[in-house]
Amino acid sequence: MTVQATAQMTEKDDKTYSISELAKEFDITTRSIRFYEDQGLLTPLRQGQTRIYSRRDRVRLKLILRGKRLGFSLSETGQLFELYDADKSSVTQLSTMLKLIEQKKAELHQQMDDIKVVLMELVTVEKRCRETLDQAKQVKEPN
Repeated sequence: MTVQATAQMTEKDDKTYSISELAKEFDITTRSIRFYEDQGLLTPLRQGQTRIYSRRDRVRLKLILRGKRLGFSLSETGQLFELYDADKSSVTQLSTMLKLIEQKKAELHQQMDDIKVVLMELVTVEKRCRETLDQAKQVKEPN
């Protein structure tokens, strides 16, 4: 590896972001980012009142948002971050992640079953309403 390539890699690793840059990139509010910081999920450096987010914070923000889309709570995401910080080999983190995935899948399957039942009930109620409406129209309209 050349000295220039090493310098470019170090430069890239040291890249920092402002809160507005991250908010724009991920299409979220700065308030959301500050909330994640309050929850201990992000730990930006500070220069006075200015927050300076590292590449690590950016990756974590991306993981937080992905986790939210997949149905993970912020607490569960934080737990995964803690496991990763404690065990860089990721073995514990991946095992915990697999357990969480199984739980989420089971919850989603239950929700799908519940939705199917509600849809069937709605179809039945809709059919009854239409029949009752048709009967009411026939009574109202003289032959």
